[in-house]
Amino acid sequence: MSFPPPSPAVSRRSRRGAVAGTCAAVVSTAAVLAAAPPRGAPPSPAAAAPEVRLEPDEARHRIDVMVGGDLFTSYRHDPALKKPVLYPLRSDRGQAVTRGFPLDPRPGDSADHPHHVGLWLNYGDVNGVDFWNNSSARPAEEQTRMGTVRHARVVSAAGGVGRAVLEVEMDWLMPGGEAGLHERTRFVFHAREGARVVDRITSLEATKGRVAMTDNKEGLLGLRVARSLEHSSKRARTFLDGQGRATKVDPARAGEAGGRYLTSEGVEGEAVWGTRGRWALLTGRADGAEVTVAILDHPENPGFPTYWHARGYGLFAANPLGARVFTEGKDRLGFAVEPGRPARFRYRVVILSKRAGGEEIEVLSQEFARER
Repeated sequence: MSFPPPSPAVSRRSRRGAVAGTCAAVVSTAAVLAAAPPRGAPPSPAAAAPEVRLEPDEARHRIDVMVGGDLFTSYRHDPALKKPVLYPLRSDRGQAVTRGFPLDPRPGDSADHPHHVGLWLNYGDVNGVDFWNNSSARPAEEQTRMGTVRHARVVSAAGGVGRAVLEVEMDWLMPGGEAGLHERTRFVFHAREGARVVDRITSLEATKGRVAMTDNKEGLLGLRVARSLEHSSKRARTFLDGQGRATKVDPARAGEAGGRYLTSEGVEGEAVWGTRGRWALLTGRADGAEVTVAILDHPENPGFPTYWHARGYGLFAANPLGARVFTEGKDRLGFAVEPGRPARFRYRVVILSKRAGGEEIEVLSQEFARER
């Protein structure tokens, strides 16, 4: 993997491949970032907009997103992962809000659902093929019946003050290796004191014919959070995936869990699962410091407002395509990607270094909704 040929200005930069040229304003984020600093203590302009760099590491199949010399996240596309992911995700204070397992297990980490890695996007029923549950931990015979999302190329990459943009292409490979969907995704990474933000704008194009993404609970934008952001529970439970495969989750482990969900509709706790909302937040502590992680849905997305496939054991996912499952058959979406009509999904993930409330996230949601 390599970046596209740099411009003359960029080619004079670091030989490591950091792209630090100022990029154009892709989206308006003034409200998002202005909401992050504590009231009465606005950061200085320099602190409000640190330099964000993209540093490729071809040997390890990753592109690191660096903020002022510190790692924010990495775009990881090692084929062993079965799909590209952003991992880890860190607050501006360096706290990891993502689970370490299976890439970097930490004390107290759960070892369930090895396909839950960082932040990702895929789906459990694509023309009958399961892309969601695939991982290198699956037996080889199961993997041959599952789909794989494979990184294809970097389209463009640019860093700058307060923001970096990475655009990539991927292929959704069916069993046998033929692409059913071609994906083009733009990641926009924002940084300011008190806040880290990731925008993911994804376009899915059918490559051979109509691609049905039949109602399924396994989707679409997924985030697996750190143990401390899970809901506190002592009950062992068994969860079935879209194909009926069972996974037992035992939350009675070492390490303190104290996360709490809240949606735009006022639903709280584990009751969030299967309900709809324009946004959902998860508050708690990461590495001993208070944080808030929020996922914002966009009104132009299919299935808006999304259903929340959000579990107390640490899966925080937005799934707008699973109506039949979440309504127990009362509703059905029957989504499909038609040839020549790409499907577009746009999400914003906000990480604030404090315990934020619904009113604050609502302001951020309204700002996001106005962006086109």
